[in-house]
Amino acid sequence: MPQSSNLKPITKAVIPAAGMGTRFLPATKAMPKEMLPVVDKPAIQYVVEEAAAAGLTEIMMITGRNKRALEDHFDRATELEALLEEKGAFDLLESVRESTKLAHMHYGRQASPRGLGDAVLTAAAFVGNDPFAVLLGDDLIDERNPILPTMIKVHQKFGGSVIALMEVSPEQISSYGAAAVAPIEPGSGIENVVRISGLVEKPSKDQAPSNYAVLGRYLLTADIFKVLQETPPGRNNEIQLTDAIAELTKREDHGGPVHGVIFKGLRYDTGDKLGYLQATIRLASERSDLGPELRKWLRDFVKGLPE
Repeated sequence: MPQSSNLKPITKAVIPAAGMGTRFLPATKAMPKEMLPVVDKPAIQYVVEEAAAAGLTEIMMITGRNKRALEDHFDRATELEALLEEKGAFDLLESVRESTKLAHMHYGRQASPRGLGDAVLTAAAFVGNDPFAVLLGDDLIDERNPILPTMIKVHQKFGGSVIALMEVSPEQISSYGAAAVAPIEPGSGIENVVRISGLVEKPSKDQAPSNYAVLGRYLLTADIFKVLQETPPGRNNEIQLTDAIAELTKREDHGGPVHGVIFKGLRYDTGDKLGYLQATIRLASERSDLGPELRKWLRDFVKGLPE
């Protein structure tokens, strides 16, 4: 079984965050959707924490207009810190400083909303020739079920690119990129890994190659940039990252194989209103400071709901 000769630690990640957040209007009229709070932290901080925990400490965030709040959140707020220190609010002070210590943050600007592939292409100079991860901010992965370490392990064993997959119902597959998959040879030592032979962006139920949907976590080699430069606009007249990775599955001699890691843990879709509410309630209900009273209130509240 092939083993990658590139065992250099993977430290770079790209987080596209240039979307307009129209599904959350009017809340996102003046606030980036990534800054909407999930309990008491903005959604984007959970994503940066996930990357940092996997050793990805050089992070480029791809932003757009009206996204300055993202940069400010991961920067020092010296006046606020001084005020909290003066008041002796040291727990709050530490929570404010926490986001500034997670990683070395870099920022790039996507000039116009031309799709996820175009956003990733914006990071080409930052990435250079190194393998790197892409994390989409709408997908929050529960910290108890990390997937990035497994994806890194698969890349180091096989080389090439690695995509996170999750199984969804046939009725849901049209909302995702769908992967054509095949089992790998036994004996890899890594569970829930498949070989990807093709990808289709948001297919109909009848045209989907499988019920394995692309989750918003990718580990890519720098070969993706040349393919993205050659990828014509696809669905919605945007440059689709899925289309470029699908092309990589046909070019094993140029970029290596494409594998998928099937994710079976907890994931929250904060890009959807219902998913956002579910994430907030679930995470808050598990907190030691909020959970006991919130769970009691929820039980009483649900009892009073009509059938």
